[in-house]
Amino acid sequence: MDHFSLIGGEMHAENVPLARIAAEVGTPVYVYSTEAFRGFARAFRDGLKQVGRHHVAFAVKANPNLAVLRLLANEGFGADVVSGGELSRAIAAGIPAKDVVFSGVGKTRKELVQALDAGIGQFNLELEEEGVVLAQIAAARGERAPAALRVNPDVDAGTHEKISTGKAENKFGLPIDQAPEIFDRLAKLDGIEMRGVAVHIGSQLLGLEPLEKAFVRVGQLLAELRAAGHTITHVDLGGGLGVAYRPGDVPPTPEAFGEMVARVTRDWDVELMFEPGRVICANAGVLVTEVLWVKPGAVNPWVIVDAAMNDLARVALYDAYHDIGAVRPGGAKFVANVAGPVCESSDVFAKGREIDQVVGGDLIVLRSAGAYGATMASTYNSRPLVPEVLVSGDRFDVVAQRIPAEVIMAEEHVPDWLK
Repeated sequence: MDHFSLIGGEMHAENVPLARIAAEVGTPVYVYSTEAFRGFARAFRDGLKQVGRHHVAFAVKANPNLAVLRLLANEGFGADVVSGGELSRAIAAGIPAKDVVFSGVGKTRKELVQALDAGIGQFNLELEEEGVVLAQIAAARGERAPAALRVNPDVDAGTHEKISTGKAENKFGLPIDQAPEIFDRLAKLDGIEMRGVAVHIGSQLLGLEPLEKAFVRVGQLLAELRAAGHTITHVDLGGGLGVAYRPGDVPPTPEAFGEMVARVTRDWDVELMFEPGRVICANAGVLVTEVLWVKPGAVNPWVIVDAAMNDLARVALYDAYHDIGAVRPGGAKFVANVAGPVCESSDVFAKGREIDQVVGGDLIVLRSAGAYGATMASTYNSRPLVPEVLVSGDRFDVVAQRIPAEVIMAEEHVPDWLK
């Protein structure tokens, strides 16, 4: 499903010309499609029809915009959060607290209290001490916190090392061979209800084999815990399904994922939990940017655009690939480098790439930018914080304003002793 397409030779988001958004909002700007979000959300849920009892919680870190979260709440999604701020966003967007799962390796005591106050559905524990502290806080309140133990199955997801989370050397989860003893100790504490286990081995997975290997190990752990007398009602299988960024990428379909999960878990008799993020939102958004200059280069020309690594950090962080195209392609192509204006050598979106031929003043798009785009943006080089726009049919709204340097400076203070 592609809701960013050429209509009359000009790229649109649904029925809105991207050039119109650029003219009215300015560039750079993230543009999202409502129908794309809905389509990907429904495709994921449809893929799970063959799975038994389940709960889907959107990974808020992928795109925490309030309008996006409300859209997904309307589709019946819960939220997987990793901070108190994300929890506040999920609740503000209308996601019921009972549908929120709190993951993350570094929850503070303040965040644990915040989540208990909200009445969230589940804590995913990353270490034994976290469970002990949570149990103490909850017991002092006369409560029992619902929790799952996140295990690290030591499975290589085959993805970029910076988005791998399931190998022994990663910081996430507990070694799966230590899980039975830790689970047993935590289950004996007042103030905590140990109801299951959780796993997440990485992001942008283009094959199901690592996931199946991890899930099989979780199934073995599940049997061991039950044999020890524990009641297990929930298993969180995380997220990680990849999307097609590069030509030739063939990610698993939701149907294939659902079939694998149904086969591996058919005897588990639990409520399965899923945390999709990228697969829901990556291809629901683009970054629109204006060409400032086409600068001659030693090998290829440099297309200098007004978007930069502070607006879209994925390329600098992960050597990520984003398809690049002109908003009004003329048919001619050339091989060029595409870079932003930030004063860093890593502020480059593409090198030696064949793209639509452009000149200064043209608009281009970086596709598949709806996940881990605006959420990672910064104001480096004192640049404005990039805005976000949501399109629905032939209308659009600015769902996150551009925040200029002057507004940010207003929050800073020079002490009197420097004046």
